[in-house]
Amino acid sequence: MPYYARFRPAYDDRLFTLLGTRFSLDGTQRVLDLGAGTGALTLPLAALVREVVAVDPEPDMLAEGRRLAAAAGVGGIDWRLGDSNTLLALNVGPVLLTVMGASFHWMDRERLLHDLDTLIEPGGAVVLATCGARHADLALPAWLPEVEEVRHRYLGPDRRPDCGPGAYPDVRHENVLLRSPFPRFETIHWDRTVRRTVDEVVGLQLSFSFTSPAALGPDLPAFEHDLRRALTALRPEGGLLEERVRTEAVIACRPLPREHESPA
Repeated sequence: MPYYARFRPAYDDRLFTLLGTRFSLDGTQRVLDLGAGTGALTLPLAALVREVVAVDPEPDMLAEGRRLAAAAGVGGIDWRLGDSNTLLALNVGPVLLTVMGASFHWMDRERLLHDLDTLIEPGGAVVLATCGARHADLALPAWLPEVEEVRHRYLGPDRRPDCGPGAYPDVRHENVLLRSPFPRFETIHWDRTVRRTVDEVVGLQLSFSFTSPAALGPDLPAFEHDLRRALTALRPEGGLLEERVRTEAVIACRPLPREHESPA
């Protein structure tokens, strides 16, 4: 969990500025963060609303989130153990927004959106946010081939970020939203350059399930050593390693009310 919280790129501040303006967040609202993890969305939102209900199925994630919130002096967060299948039983109560990160990919999306229709207040929305995903129009970082070469050496060429049970579903989120109670949506993104030290790039790899300490097992020390050496060769003077990172948000709302028909 510390690798995940420390080394994953943070969501762009402009996401929270947009949500604050779009939904007039003034410290009186309640928000649900479903699949909250260690609080990457929860903590920034807590500064804008009265309460964030942060739900996650992993106790270790919640514990790390509580620790980070306490260290940052952030309050107004109700950390709860649960998931999309137990959401209605948690008695969350009405919320203006429900935000989700990558967790939405692994949920029963159709059923969840109908459940959220009973929780989200009029004028509210579902917000699907991602940060750091690969995009065809963003150049890959120059250091990525070095990472892949070392990963293949230790874990084999078939161990890829998109393989296994965590692979993304075939049906796009947008298509699911069109058939849901929240069919009116827009997608917004912000790009920025993230600069990392060699140790931070190594830590980033350890935050992923496919190159986690658990996946590497006894090869972890050797993997770290070889990856650090390969990355250092790219920046022998200790320079920073750059990556273009995108924060993307899909903001989905209910249909606009139909105008009353004029009398004949």
